[in-house]
Amino acid sequence: MAAKIVGGCMCGAVRYESAGDAVMQANCYCRDCQRSTGSAFAPVMLVAKEAFKLTKGQLKHYEVTGDSGNKVSRGFCADCGSPIMSMLSGMPFTAIKAGSLDDPNQFRPSASIFVASAPAWAPHFPGVRTFPRNPG
Repeated sequence: MAAKIVGGCMCGAVRYESAGDAVMQANCYCRDCQRSTGSAFAPVMLVAKEAFKLTKGQLKHYEVTGDSGNKVSRGFCADCGSPIMSMLSGMPFTAIKAGSLDDPNQFRPSASIFVASAPAWAPHFPGVRTFPRNPG
């Protein structure tokens, strides 16, 4: 049975839902994710783009060109700054930031990507496959 993924920002101005299970769950250690989270990595759940829907409010977006050459658009709450999601051009997925989930226990990473960019103090997770860059 497919899970319903729901969450939102810290102040409550933005809410979202996604029908269906995540396609992949990963910790991303790329420098852009480090900068956008203020941490060593971004925990993300990849869902089909068409499954992700805002149910309240709007996101402000910041776009960069990633190491892959794809455009990466990061959506966050304009009021409280909470990171909510990212979209990569040319990819059929939305990456939901696990910290925005109503139930953060839904996040179960199966991979850590871009670990070549991880700082020496970054946590690593036993039993999670690691990739120096993006495995795709």
